[in-house]
Amino acid sequence: MFSIIPRNMAFFDLFDKAAAIAVRAAEAYALLGHDYANREEHVARIRQSEHDGDEVAHRAYDHLDKSFITPFDREDIETLMTRVDDVIDEIDAAAKRMMLYQIPETTPAFTKQTDVLLKACRLMGEAVSKLRDLKKPNGLNDKLVEIHFLENVGDDINHAALAELFERGGDPLLVMKWKEIYDMTERAIDRCEDIANVIRGIMVKNA
Repeated sequence: MFSIIPRNMAFFDLFDKAAAIAVRAAEAYALLGHDYANREEHVARIRQSEHDGDEVAHRAYDHLDKSFITPFDREDIETLMTRVDDVIDEIDAAAKRMMLYQIPETTPAFTKQTDVLLKACRLMGEAVSKLRDLKKPNGLNDKLVEIHFLENVGDDINHAALAELFERGGDPLLVMKWKEIYDMTERAIDRCEDIANVIRGIMVKNA
């Protein structure tokens, strides 16, 4: 139906920017697993991403408050932006813990987790970009299915990592530190799945 009041299309630009920041944070986080020697540089990039993500989220919420007509349900817009920001926040929190806890070296499980998270974030970014034209969602469903698959892979890695952590024993404090880092990384992957669920809901409502 034609409307003389235009929908606020600025949301799509903000979604794309937020998703791109999440991908950037995930890239830096993956580098922690592969290039821990330069961890301070990678953590600094994550910290900047967290600040940038907050700024974009606040702009989106401000647009939401001022917009009379939105591209789709206001609740979905708020939830989508919040979940993307959550991904960045979880990455930032985990990276901070690694510095705070003075983790001496990474583990193979952590590297696998960060690789899965990066793949999920990239797919999430591609899925978000397709919200601009839901009448032609070419490949969107496949991306959402792949995100769900990666979340399951992330769960398996996390469970195996925790099992190994407790079986191996060692320094109890180090065990507790790694458990927290593993769990935060898994939560970031979970938030990508949450985003996929929000997008699927938007697709159904706007079919």
